[in-house]
Amino acid sequence: MPVSPAALAHATDLADFVAESPSSYHATEQVALRLEDAGFSRLDETAAWPAQPGGRYVVVRDGAVIAWTVPSGATPTTPVHVLGAHTDSPGFKLKPKPTVGAKGWLQAAVEVYGGPLLNSWLDRELRLAGRLALADGRVVLAATGPLLRLPQLAIHLDRGVNDGLALDKQTGTQPVWGLGEAESADLLAELAATAGVDAADIRGFDAVVADAARGAVFGKDDAFFASGRLDDLASVHAGVVALIEAAGAAADVIPVLAAFDHEELGSESRSGAAGPFLEDVLARVYEALGADASEQRRAIASSWHLSSDVGHSVHPNHAHKHDPVVQPVLGSGPILKINANQRYATDAVGAAAWAGWCEQAGVSSQEFVSNNSVPCGSTIGPITATRLGIRTVDVGIPILSMHSARELAGVSDLHDLSRAVRAFFAG
Repeated sequence: MPVSPAALAHATDLADFVAESPSSYHATEQVALRLEDAGFSRLDETAAWPAQPGGRYVVVRDGAVIAWTVPSGATPTTPVHVLGAHTDSPGFKLKPKPTVGAKGWLQAAVEVYGGPLLNSWLDRELRLAGRLALADGRVVLAATGPLLRLPQLAIHLDRGVNDGLALDKQTGTQPVWGLGEAESADLLAELAATAGVDAADIRGFDAVVADAARGAVFGKDDAFFASGRLDDLASVHAGVVALIEAAGAAADVIPVLAAFDHEELGSESRSGAAGPFLEDVLARVYEALGADASEQRRAIASSWHLSSDVGHSVHPNHAHKHDPVVQPVLGSGPILKINANQRYATDAVGAAAWAGWCEQAGVSSQEFVSNNSVPCGSTIGPITATRLGIRTVDVGIPILSMHSARELAGVSDLHDLSRAVRAFFAG
């Protein structure tokens, strides 16, 4: 069955969003820009914040961003509905002395970030992106076009490669980006030029490698969408779309989008879900509403957090890796993620609430649970639930090729997730 025009438009817009978000810092800037275009005001953490209800706000902290709308009738005990996601993806980050080389090749010295599928980064055009801290105190974003490549060793030189490829994380992951001698080249200068700054002015940098190919719809009936960084920009994008649609609508909750950095590393940073960012923002939101400590606790007690991240679709070539009964598949709706050991925060009450929001949105949902012999990863859900004591449900979309340089999702699922989040934001 062909996907709807609305779902195709959503996927096309997601492709634009991913293309403009090669790093977590670019992603937060894109979120802020889109929301500003929709009438949100960007706030500075070092300044006083507006107090009146009826406002729409967004604030950035490094690679994380939080945005919210305060209904005109909000009170000190109005609950929040938080859509949580993350802006980072597994891959590679530039080391402090990034310009290296051997045998007439220029290479980039990179460090493995998180848990990427290393082989998926081979033989594809790659770009550099991140932030540059300059001598004059400015911090600027920079991103190249296609610049690098991790070339695979030819089969003639590795006859056993099809019996199992194992890349050394140090010697096998340094991409090429030119020809010449490292002593006479400067990789940072290539990145700095895209921001119109002099490499000599760089005092610090956070730069990552990203797939240069644009996201694309394909397959029978346009069922599939392939892109880099679907984990977890698919959820960030769904939250932005839903928050813009919810802005100005009558609601008895405060809708919040919280997109954190460093989820792939465990979230323990000032911009990660284990850090104080969301708690800091919510405290200031309730302070602006005149809430005392007791009223804020009452509000949080009636609030919800929807932790949205990708999950595993059943793989047709490796079905034995999945639960033998619960097997979500692309195109059948977003997933509710369940784990007995609290790797996901979903419980019975949360499952019922998610079913209600999906029903309200006219969206089908699937369940995900791991095969007992193949333990699952975790998300920001349990972290936020533990830090704030907020009721949390773990959800997302099913994908294949998780942690690959280019992941695979269902076009209809991407749109349906945003529709479900819109219902969640409506309270």
